[in-house]
Amino acid sequence: MAKNGSLQCSVITPEEQVLDTTAASVVIPAHDGLVGILKGRAPMLCELGIGVLRVDSVEYFVDGGFAQVLDNNVTLLTERAGAADKINRSEAQAALAEAEQMPSSDERSAEARHKAIARAKVRVKLASK
Repeated sequence: MAKNGSLQCSVITPEEQVLDTTAASVVIPAHDGLVGILKGRAPMLCELGIGVLRVDSVEYFVDGGFAQVLDNNVTLLTERAGAADKINRSEAQAALAEAEQMPSSDERSAEARHKAIARAKVRVKLASK
């Protein structure tokens, strides 16, 4: 439960609970742009994009999914997530190079390539900070 003046933020993947903390502010990467959340935010459910989750001043990689805001609790369900300081820059750059080499001969492979490139670019950006 969130303490007075704060939010409770949880990030859950199929493998583990990546984050469970209190925060003064949360910025989520919704599929159509960033959404800032403070205490008292109206209930919300949205689709996540590939991007950066910011909990106070700490950044995390988020790979799509869904977010719910209800009663000062922010819950993100995502396929993959991780703290920015745990991302290896050389691995992220290698993943970007590999993604750029993926074929895009049909709609399905073009979409997979696009998502892989987006995922790798966010990881490279976070690892470069």
